[in-house]
Amino acid sequence: MKLVRQIVFSLILIALAVPAIAWVSPDFRNFLVQRGIWPETTVESASNGKPAGNARRPGREALVVMAPVETGTINDRISAIGSGVAIRTVTVRPQVSGQVESVEVASGSTVRQGDIIAMLDAKSEAIAVDRSRVAMEAAKDKMERFESLLKNRTISSVEVDQARTEMETAELARREAELNLERRMIKAPISGSIGILGINKGDYVTNQSDITTIDDRSQILVEFFVPEKFAGLMVPGTAVSATSVARPGERFSGVIHAVDNRVDQASRTLRVQALIPNKDDLLRSGMSFQVAMQFQGENHPSVDPLAIQWDSSGSYVWGVRDGKAVRIPAAIVQRNADKVLVNAELAPGDMVITEGVQNVRPGAPVRAAGEQGDREKPEKSGEPGAAKPVGS
Repeated sequence: MKLVRQIVFSLILIALAVPAIAWVSPDFRNFLVQRGIWPETTVESASNGKPAGNARRPGREALVVMAPVETGTINDRISAIGSGVAIRTVTVRPQVSGQVESVEVASGSTVRQGDIIAMLDAKSEAIAVDRSRVAMEAAKDKMERFESLLKNRTISSVEVDQARTEMETAELARREAELNLERRMIKAPISGSIGILGINKGDYVTNQSDITTIDDRSQILVEFFVPEKFAGLMVPGTAVSATSVARPGERFSGVIHAVDNRVDQASRTLRVQALIPNKDDLLRSGMSFQVAMQFQGENHPSVDPLAIQWDSSGSYVWGVRDGKAVRIPAAIVQRNADKVLVNAELAPGDMVITEGVQNVRPGAPVRAAGEQGDREKPEKSGEPGAAKPVGS
């Protein structure tokens, strides 16, 4: 029985407290009115005799400010920072060790594939080539002589075969000597621009010494990363545009060249390479680029930020249809400085309420401020008793 008395006493206190709070707090009273708990009647203020809070007279149209719904687009473009490299880059190293006898090119010059960059000392290799040629000629003469003797049956065919083998061995020795001589010449493996040379005449180099680098920058490969939500849009051949800090105001066009086969788990980004023609040789390897791409994107209704309201069920807007207020759920897709993109049953041109929402109830008639017969303005969001917009 004691518990029952406590419950009854608590209910009596709540029944007395709710009207008292509603009397002194317009916000709380509007909350109760919107949910049908408090009657929508005019309550005279005890202090000045004017209508208290935001209560309005029965049957009167709510005075509001409206704004049209527009269309906004998201995921229609992407911008990323990337680094450019030459389409082909080679670090030149000698195949053998030796002393540099001459340098045939200058730093920054352009070479073609096979051009000589530097020569190593090759005196002993040149002698070896001459010796092998003499040995090959002697072996050739011997074989020809033995073939003539074989026709006269003076010698056996076995001796002729041995002479032929000796000639072939001498030929291989000559080719090996010429190869060793050729390796004393450091040649350009590709066509392109030479970097700064790292050798001088008289330097001793090995097959681990870096002579220079050669860049084939007829095309620049720009590598950048995009968020994983754009992974399905990264297709080789898709057009891209790029600008470089080194050449402000100039825009370079290219296409996607390659797309990585997996998304990086740490950054949730996908590596992409774009190929940009460099016909006028304006770009260099190592430059940074701002890469931009355009897509069709996704269209969503766009409303004024003041139109967004919140309650326990989430965000919503007050729409106006046939002169009456309609509560429309509106999930926020993207918030910008002047517009909010939402996922809601709204079409371009529909009207939503941005000010005066404190006087609005579902299905109640509303009238836009400024129409004929207006003598007052709706309270703006942020005034006493007004509902607050998103972000407040």
